[in-house]
Amino acid sequence: MNPEDEEQILKLFEDGDQALMSADITELHRIYAEDYWQSDESGRLTSRQDLIRNLSSGAIRFLSMTSTGRRIRFLTDDLAVVHGSEEDEVERDGTRGTVRYVYMDVVGKRNGSWLIVASQLAKPSSENGNHVAH
Repeated sequence: MNPEDEEQILKLFEDGDQALMSADITELHRIYAEDYWQSDESGRLTSRQDLIRNLSSGAIRFLSMTSTGRRIRFLTDDLAVVHGSEEDEVERDGTRGTVRYVYMDVVGKRNGSWLIVASQLAKPSSENGNHVAH
């Protein structure tokens, strides 16, 4: 594991949270791979294009994001899995609410830069709340 890579991935996620809250489309293109897919807790698939369209149109807005328990596990020099949990204040189609989930993201190094290439979200069980197992 290269400590510099770990720092770059942590910064990528911090930048990603900021880009989602500010709907910064240029940053989202830099952070999420063109072939990015997310599977949410109901199994619904969302592409990078869907994410950008929803943020651009205002269909969804991230008002605040709190990430906890982020852990990086390197599989190869250019592939890693990131586990964590999140609590977000979201406005969807004019309705505000708080969403809590745990996630597993896959990040890959492409042309020397780390990108988020896939995400899987799940609702935390009542037993473990927002904590990720160590």
